[in-house]
Parts: sequence; structure tokens; C-alpha cells
Amino acid sequence: MDKPWMQFYDEGVPTSVEERVDPLPYYLEEDARSAPQFPAIIFYGKTITYGELNKLVNRLANVLRKLGIKEGDKVGLFLPNTPQAIIAFYATLKLGAIVVQNNPLYTARELEHQLKDAEVETLITLDLEELYDKVDQIRNVVGLKNVIVGSLREYLPPTKALLYPFAMRGKIAFVKYGGGIYAWHDVIRTAVPEFVGPELKLDDVALIQYTGATTGTAKGVMLTHRNISINAYQAFLWFKKSLHKQFLSVLPYFHIYGMTTAMNLPIISCSTMVIMPLFKPREIVEAIERYKIYFFPGIPQMFAALTRLPKIERYDLSSLCVCVSGAAPLPREVEVRFEQLSGARLIEGYGLTEASPVTHCNPAYGMKKSGSIGIPWPDTDAKVVDLMTGEEELPPGQEGELIVRGPQVMKGYWKRDGLTSTVLRDGWLYTGDIAKMDEDGFFYIVGRKKDIIIVRGYNVNPEEVEAVLLEHPRIKEVAVIGVPDEVHGEIPKAYVVLEEGVTLEPKEIIDFCRERLAEYKVPKYIEYRDRLPKSIIGKVLRRKLREELIG
Repeated sequence: MDKPWMQFYDEGVPTSVEERVDPLPYYLEEDARSAPQFPAIIFYGKTITYGELNKLVNRLANVLRKLGIKEGDKVGLFLPNTPQAIIAFYATLKLGAIVVQNNPLYTARELEHQLKDAEVETLITLDLEELYDKVDQIRNVVGLKNVIVGSLREYLPPTKALLYPFAMRGKIAFVKYGGGIYAWHDVIRTAVPEFVGPELKLDDVALIQYTGATTGTAKGVMLTHRNISINAYQAFLWFKKSLHKQFLSVLPYFHIYGMTTAMNLPIISCSTMVIMPLFKPREIVEAIERYKIYFFPGIPQMFAALTRLPKIERYDLSSLCVCVSGAAPLPREVEVRFEQLSGARLIEGYGLTEASPVTHCNPAYGMKKSGSIGIPWPDTDAKVVDLMTGEEELPPGQEGELIVRGPQVMKGYWKRDGLTSTVLRDGWLYTGDIAKMDEDGFFYIVGRKKDIIIVRGYNVNPEEVEAVLLEHPRIKEVAVIGVPDEVHGEIPKAYVVLEEGVTLEPKEIIDFCRERLAEYKVPKYIEYRDRLPKSIIGKVLRRKLREELIG
């Protein structure tokens, strides 16, 4: 069978979706017409309906147009998960402009680099010191013409809004309005709630999403209206029972995974987004119980934290149906324990920024395989090819580079044609991930191509070594990299975080590995750490450890 995975699609999931897609703002408009009173957003108890949300989007689109923003211009967002983030995202798209998302945790220097690279002239942010002060530092250097500054207070319930200035004392920035700096509340209030925008073309760039946290310098990924809309629609069909449900939106919208599964998918399915800017386990289970959350996209660290929450059994989590884990491998013990505690189904998926991001997922309601990233989504093809040439397709069970193609695959890298041509070949996206496929068409990620350690000509997958180390009951976290060696070329080094209050000698760790691994795979150096460097979604950054060695 050419695509064996298709036999495992849930009943009713089509093999193709492309002809059905519209640009994302059209779905929001349809929600506002068909269900104007249905809750779109719940933010700390404040409800915004779909009718209200669409009008807010229209108002901001009119504001941006009045500021001179036109089709193809870039609008930067420097926002955590808030109603403003959704409004700004959809208003920019509706205008035909291009969204450039920026991580609120960035330093001023990182923000400056990204805004300059993307040629952003208009930025939307909040009046929090940790955000606005960075913008103020780099505004003139970058050449920002317009900065729109919102406040968390604007979309809080009345009582919380009243107490907000006292609760946030010392955390609110001093903003001197005028000269290109505008207050969100003022410009939104005076704008009209109707908007007639340009006809959006599916193949125009809608988003420049930066990636590269695990591989080096950030690269701008150009995603079209077709890319991001189709990926959300693929998700809607995959999780086909999600219509008019409640979504937990704690994954950051500025990350591509959160953007698609916690923002765009709920809007396409006319569902409610319960927005939580921060992941706090106790508040998460309280929200699940209070708002009857149905769908919860997250990362392994979130689900692991919930399994460790004291007295979690006191909370009613029975509304949870589907939880999706992505961005990092999902440990089997976390999957089993979370499903026992919640009664929900926890499935693993896979994606990358260059694919908007999702390409694979385990079936939402049918057969799933633990440890697998699942099967390709509708209209998505995938195969495993040899590491040397990238041209020979490998049979089931053999490890090689995962390559994918589909309508969600990027247009290319912003201003990096040479790099684009190395990862996009004949319509196939070369992911850089090492994978294998089983006889049923389920795929498994086994490592990163760039992370492979070459010891005396032998390939050592650091994730295999890490998995063995994590079997030790006194090891909490670990990262393995290759370090230069005159004799062997490279040898493995392990960075180890121990469980609290325990000790473990390096020799014990090495002996533990020797019993379970070939000698050339055994780490020769052990370094203890209190914590490991991680990305915003909890992925261990081996690159940072390699940079430390070089430095």
C-alpha cells in the first residue's frame, strides 16, 4: 500500500481538504454571522463573543489602515496570550498585511534583530515594563513608525479591572503617548466596527514566523494564507468533534504550535478559547473544571507537571476528551499517568515551523501508538530517506531523514533563497529529523540529523543515550552532546540534573550506561547541572551546550 497510514484515519476524516480552504479571517466573519453570541474568548472570567471579537478585529484593521498600513506591510506583535494577541493577528491578516510574531521573553537585542530582519515598521505590545521597556530601547534604532500599546486591564471583568492598578503596581511602564505611540483603548474606541478589506489571495504571505531556537540564528519562515488556513482546517477535520467546544489556550500564540492549535483551530471550529497567559498547574485544573474544557493542546512538561499536582483527584476533569502533546517526545509514563488521572485521551503529534506546523498526529479517536508521532494528515505525504543523498526512500524500520510535502509547507525562508533551496527540494521539505516508519505507516522520531555524534565513524544518536540515562531513578533530566576528541573524532558527554536530595557519582553513571549500551555510545564525561537550557516550549537546547564548550 502506497500510503498505509490512510487505513487508520478516523471515520469521516477525508484524505484531501485543499479545495475547501479560505483565508482565516473569513472563518471569523462566518462565526460572527452564524453564532454572534457564542463565546469566542474567556479571559480571567471576561467573555468576548464572536460578534464582539469580529467587531474588535474590524476596528483595529481600520486603525492600521489609517496609520498607512497596506497589503504586504509587516506588523509586529510583541504580546503574550491575551485578547489583544488574537485581535491584532486577525486584523493584520484581514488588512492583507503580514504578521511578524515576537517572543515576549526576548531581550531588547533579540527583538531588535528580528524586527530589523523582517523590516517591521509597526509594532503592537502591552504597557507591561517587561515588554514596553524593551520596545522603547530599540524603537529608534529599528525605525518603528507606529507603536500601539495595550493594557491587560482592557479585557478584564469590572472588579479585576478596578483592582488591576494596585495588583500591578511597579510592573506598569511609563508610556509617553504621541509621536507615533498610540494607546490601544483610544484608537480602538474611536474606530468604526465595519471593515471592507482587500480580497485575500491564498498564495500571498500572511505570516513571517521566526524559527531556529534549536539550530542557531533565527530564520524567518514565510507562510501563506493557504499554509496557515489549511493547517488549521486539517486540525479541524482530524479533531472533528471539536465544533462549539471549549479549548484551553495556554500554549503561547507567538509560537507556531500554539497559534495553530490554540487560536486558529478554535476559530475555524467556532469554539471558545479559555486564555491563560501562564502555565500554573493548579490554575489549569481549576479552569478545566470550571469551563468544562474539551480540548487541551500542550507539551510533555505540562502534562508531566499535572500528574505531579497534589490532590489533583479532587478536581473534575471529566470534560476533557482530547489532549495533544507536541514539541518534544512524550514519555510513556506521563501518557499513562495523565490518562489515568484525567480520563482523557493524550496523543502525540509532530510538526515544524516550516510546515505551519503540523504534519503528523496519532488518530484522535482511533488506534494510537505510544512513542509514535502518528500518521500524516490529509493531503500530507511523508517518507524516510537516506542520510547521505536524501534521495533513496528507505523501507519500514530503517532510520533516515524524515521529509514531508503538503499544502501546509512554507513558501520559503525570508531573504534566504540559498537556505530555502537546501531544505525544499522538488516540493519536499527536508526536516532534519531522523525518523523511521513502521509497516502500518506510523512514524517515530529518533533524533536530529545535526545532533548525531560520530565516534570512530559510528553514528551515535544522543536521544538513545539520554533515554538510557533517564532509566536511572536518581536522574531527573539529561542532555548528551558530542565533544571533540583527537583519537575518536567525537565522544559523548552527558549533562545531568539529579533528582532533589540525591547524589550519584560519575563512575556510577558510566557503569550504568556500559551495562546497556555499546562502548562507543557510553558518555566519557559527566557534568552536573541544576538546570538545562531550554526553548520557550521546553525543548532542551543542545546547541547552547555546544556553544558553551566553544566559548
